[in-house]
Amino acid sequence: MADLARLLPPLLHGAAVTAGITVVSTLLGAVLAFIAGFGRLSKNRLLRYPANVYVEIFRGTSLLVQLFWLFFALPLLGINLSPLSAGILGLGLNIGAYGAEVVRGAMQAVPRSQLEAARALNFNPLQILLRVQLPQALPEMMPPFGNLAVQNLKDSALVSLITLADLTFRAEDLRNRTLETTPILTLTLFIYFGMALIISYGMRRLERHVVHASGRTA
Repeated sequence: MADLARLLPPLLHGAAVTAGITVVSTLLGAVLAFIAGFGRLSKNRLLRYPANVYVEIFRGTSLLVQLFWLFFALPLLGINLSPLSAGILGLGLNIGAYGAEVVRGAMQAVPRSQLEAARALNFNPLQILLRVQLPQALPEMMPPFGNLAVQNLKDSALVSLITLADLTFRAEDLRNRTLETTPILTLTLFIYFGMALIISYGMRRLERHVVHASGRTA
């Protein structure tokens, strides 16, 4: 118990940083996912091509390299980001690229016959989006989005490599100072697991709310 009381506070401090980074970067990623997902579906090349480039770059390169580039390479171009800003931006851009494919796939899964029926009823494009496509596509997006949110939590451990004092950084620092590897890493494991359970529970609640609002059966 004495070891637990001594080791837990710094780990919980790092966990708070990890939780904040995960929440903010996930929200940023969700916004980018919809922007890029709709962009990839657009018939306008000025919207579709940049969205395609963004998605392919961030899905096709390592998140670690992306974080290093944002934190170590951008200053050479005159743009300096704090470790917190680089971590949130890197994670958000990465999860947004994967989320864009979720959005695109769910939107394309809406039967074309329903879109044609909406046009026959003189619905404008915005009405078709809000009344026909999104109510059907959003419930399909929620399970993959939940998986991406948990994956984002796990990926957040990489921000420790750009000097951000998250849970992994605190655990490694504490391990180097105390040489108590097993208890520290065990506590770290359970803290990550606990946060993943919280995210999963929250996303399931959100999924049920979306399904209920869409009038569909879970």
